[in-house]
Amino acid sequence: MRPSCLLVRRAYASSKAICQQSRQLLTLAIETSCDDTSVALLEKHPNNSATLHFHEKITCDNREWEGVNPLSAHISHQKTLSALVKQALQKLPIQRPAIAHIGNSLLIPTQYGTETRRKPEFIAVTRGPGMRSNLNTGLDTAKGLAVAWQIPLLGVNHMQAHALTPRLVSALEIDETTGLNGDHNPAFPFLSLLVSGGHTMLVHSRDLCDHEILASSSDLAIGNLVDKAARDILPASTIKATSDVMYGRTLEEFAFPEEKPDYKYIPVFNNKGNFERLPTAYEHSLGVPFMLKPYEMEYSFSGIGAEVRRWMDSKPDMGKVERQVIAREAMRVAFEHLASRVLLALSKDDVKDVKSLVVSGGVASNQYLKHILRQVLDARGFEQMALVFPPPKLCTDNAAMIAWTGIEMYEAGWRTNLDALAINRWSIDPRAEDGGILGCGSWVREEKVLL
Repeated sequence: MRPSCLLVRRAYASSKAICQQSRQLLTLAIETSCDDTSVALLEKHPNNSATLHFHEKITCDNREWEGVNPLSAHISHQKTLSALVKQALQKLPIQRPAIAHIGNSLLIPTQYGTETRRKPEFIAVTRGPGMRSNLNTGLDTAKGLAVAWQIPLLGVNHMQAHALTPRLVSALEIDETTGLNGDHNPAFPFLSLLVSGGHTMLVHSRDLCDHEILASSSDLAIGNLVDKAARDILPASTIKATSDVMYGRTLEEFAFPEEKPDYKYIPVFNNKGNFERLPTAYEHSLGVPFMLKPYEMEYSFSGIGAEVRRWMDSKPDMGKVERQVIAREAMRVAFEHLASRVLLALSKDDVKDVKSLVVSGGVASNQYLKHILRQVLDARGFEQMALVFPPPKLCTDNAAMIAWTGIEMYEAGWRTNLDALAINRWSIDPRAEDGGILGCGSWVREEKVLL
């Protein structure tokens, strides 16, 4: 073991090396907002590239309840988070002996003996929105690490992290070794379609902390709808055979079992420019939700679920082929409804400078959604609009996106006080009653960190 006094003596051994080292930002991040326990180690380099040194996730087994059980998820966080943090410590980058000192290093026991590793510059953790007790598990752990290591804490907005996930992906794709500076893509402003089991929001992302909510759901989130439809449509044997409660993914696989599915989708509009109700080979069909104000910037998915239920109830002994038709129709109609508000937003003058549509959240891993959005945009003259989907593993809840958002906030000078509390409802829109990302309190502003 290297004596701590030696580390202290080396504190100022090489000011040039220390300056160079400070240009690297390393963070340990924790995500516990729902039923996924996730920890990540992310490092950002001077040329805007990033390295994901560690990223693991454990999902609570909620199959007994056929959906997320808050108490079960909380217990899962309590059981698994510490072990994931311990694993992450083994992946901390090696600290160079020439610049190692007690302020920037940790002594980590490994299978090779005690090694000197780099201490993270700060801890990032999901502060909200989410289930408060679950959030507290992560937040309390993060506070403990911040105090023990004497480094800053940064509480991250979960939905902001989903919106910024493509910028993480672009940083991971930049080659660190070239020395060439890369850009964070997509650049602001862009549209964000945040679609998950708990949220459905169309957002105008103007800046790091300015995300105007243009449309949101008045009832069910789209992920909730897809999961409910899956439980109605899928045969009992298929439900029983699933390894988790991500029924939306199972529904997509059931509807399109081919390795490379031919979606055969062409958007059809009526003379008012709205999506047409399409006939099927059966007695029933599905249409876009009825809206009292069809051009209102609002989503409503409960009607689709009710139509699916009526169709299923009409034939208790329904065969597999018809079930597959209903599955495809339910997803098509829900995704067209998503697209309809995107088209309305793009008709507004203050959105005409937008060149990219980011689609993130658990539902963004659905490839049929990706296909429908592309076809609809092209059909309405938006061929140049870039569609940005993170890889499926980064669409669902994960600590890597929390780490990246923490880095962007840290570089902007933001820190979180240790008195910060978990927030179950937390808007990303500064126009909201709670003031958005920066309206929750416990923020401290320091000088920007320039890499």
